[in-house]
Amino acid sequence: MNMSTVKHLFVVVSVISLLFVYLISLVWPEASWAYIFIVPLIALGIYDVTQKHHTLLRLYPVVGHLRYVFESIRPEIQQYFVEDNLNGTPVNREFRSLIYERAKGARDTRPFGTQFDVYREGYEWVNHSIAPKKVMKEPCRITFGGKDCSQPYDSAIFNISAMSFGALSKHAIIALNRGAQIGGFSHNTGEGGLSPYHLQENGDLVWQIGTGYFSCRTSEGDFNPELFTKNACHPNVKMIEIKLSQGAKPGHGGILPAAKVTEEIAQIRNVNMGEDVVSPPAHTAFSTPIELLQFVQQLRTLSGGKPVGFKLSVGKTEEFFAICKAMVETGIKPDFITVDGGEGGTGAAPIEFTNSIGTPLREAVNIVYSALVGFGLKEEIRLIASGKAFSAFHIFRLLALGADTINSARGMMFALGCIQSRSCNTNKCPTGIATQDPSRYKALNIDIKGKRVASYQEKVVTNLREITAAVGLSSPKEIQAKDLNRRVSGTEIKTYEDIFPSLEKGCLLHEASVPESWKRVWSRAHASDW
Repeated sequence: MNMSTVKHLFVVVSVISLLFVYLISLVWPEASWAYIFIVPLIALGIYDVTQKHHTLLRLYPVVGHLRYVFESIRPEIQQYFVEDNLNGTPVNREFRSLIYERAKGARDTRPFGTQFDVYREGYEWVNHSIAPKKVMKEPCRITFGGKDCSQPYDSAIFNISAMSFGALSKHAIIALNRGAQIGGFSHNTGEGGLSPYHLQENGDLVWQIGTGYFSCRTSEGDFNPELFTKNACHPNVKMIEIKLSQGAKPGHGGILPAAKVTEEIAQIRNVNMGEDVVSPPAHTAFSTPIELLQFVQQLRTLSGGKPVGFKLSVGKTEEFFAICKAMVETGIKPDFITVDGGEGGTGAAPIEFTNSIGTPLREAVNIVYSALVGFGLKEEIRLIASGKAFSAFHIFRLLALGADTINSARGMMFALGCIQSRSCNTNKCPTGIATQDPSRYKALNIDIKGKRVASYQEKVVTNLREITAAVGLSSPKEIQAKDLNRRVSGTEIKTYEDIFPSLEKGCLLHEASVPESWKRVWSRAHASDW
């Protein structure tokens, strides 16, 4: 049911209700008391469809308030809805509510202390210092770009992860990019191509190139260097990211249902109308680790020297080792690597892929960081972590594992107003975010939602600076694995330094110095083949 239909239904029901009460009151005058209930509901409905702050109410007048009623009593029914992800962070309705509050600039504190069992195995925390530092006021920026990059980019520490136009509506894309422009952070385009809606707000962009090569694609679906150069040289495009795989469905490719393919999307992606848009599981521009790095070098040259990297959900460790060996052999290095956790991803996918394929983010970041250190490559390559990162504690934890910056998709969608209706793949998103139905996405107010995205990002980074200072550090760049603790049993506590031991720099360059626990993986990795 589209928005116009809902409005018409509201008008029809209102008129019928008023007429019904009027006719009944002619016979039974006492029935006129019903106006006391009906008129306020009609007035509320009129307010709902005309206000701009709540997309859900614009789409579902009157009845949409039921959701906010349930949300208002959340603390009393919290036990039925909150999940604990073994580190003390509620990840369902409680945390979504917290993101809404930060996005709206509302109070985000909680009474009555810790809300979970601190003695439960898996609980994680940081230890404060008896001599905390002053909270840094300047923004924490991280420079991307190695020796072969002539246009380095100073990135924020917390940015918008990959979500495509097509999967998201034009209003959602514009609002996200406006938030990025307001807050000075970056917006990853997702693999769906570089659309006009990514560009119109002048926010910093990371252009993602997936296996479908959208916005740089030939009619046959192969990579088009000329079209890539044209788009990559746009001043809003700050970095290029080659997508090898993603956390939601690693090794599966992507799909945009035909129901969401408009003429505009078909033109941007250079695909046919009326058909599902399928991104194949693997790239056609390269087929070996060495060829991947040659493709990185080609894109860096074609883009005029902008930072180029790749994104992957870690699968077979020896395959990533093969890429590292190829870097050492060829001397070609990406400027950054994005690691997507197997538990992450906002897109729709087969349940087997979402639940059971891909290395979880913490282990994946540790594998990639350790390999880069072991091969002597980390100093030249930035590491981005992406996967269910909502809060300053999530960011702190990933920085402790070796990440340089963090991307978030889910958190940014919540800031836009996502209520997790799980209708992303039906084109019937009730908040106008994941739909191409104009009667739905036009209800999403770009100005308000853009400011909320910026507000959410700013609050999270502010809290990160405060945690960093409380721990006794001057900058998030100083966070180390020893700063994070985990309860591994009822009576035993370990730091991340104990759980994820670091490798000696360069120890993976020669077989003789490879640690025993890594030898099997190291021996299976070959620069010329996956």
